[in-house]
Amino acid sequence: MHDTVTIVGNVATDPTQGRTSGGVPVTNFRLASTHRRFDEATQTWIDVGTNWYSVAAFRQLAENAKTSLRSGDSVIVTGRMKIRTWENNGKQGTSVDIDAEVIGHDLRWGTTAYRRSARSTSTPQGSRETGGSDQTLPDTAEGSVEREEQEIQTPWAMDDGGYLSSGVQPDATATDVQA
Repeated sequence: MHDTVTIVGNVATDPTQGRTSGGVPVTNFRLASTHRRFDEATQTWIDVGTNWYSVAAFRQLAENAKTSLRSGDSVIVTGRMKIRTWENNGKQGTSVDIDAEVIGHDLRWGTTAYRRSARSTSTPQGSRETGGSDQTLPDTAEGSVEREEQEIQTPWAMDDGGYLSSGVQPDATATDVQA
């Protein structure tokens, strides 16, 4: 049985990339989730304990994770959790693994710039991935559909002057708004 979980933590190891025996890209990294509490006696935050997870991302998520993540990055990971026991050279232990479905930077602690990645619809074996639909996509000369990387822009983006890109100035500031 697998449970879907969301974990907030820090990338503890630089992501490594490989391929499954079937040729599917996979990126692996360790995730540390440290729990903190405020100590009234010392008036400081103290670390209570750290949970460790092994995260695996597959296919396009693997490619994007390898490019985007570095050790120390604060991230949010949602995926299927598996708990397994292991034995190696007489030692035994338990590993908590997450097969990631979604990975993103935690924007409470920093900023990031989103770029849509090029996506191929051909797999190494030549079959098509169409996001679960049966539609036929046009081919390029190489036999795959690819999009150029592009910045995502919305009509809500602020321009250099701090106004909405449509040129409309906001009527109220956050302090003007009454609940």
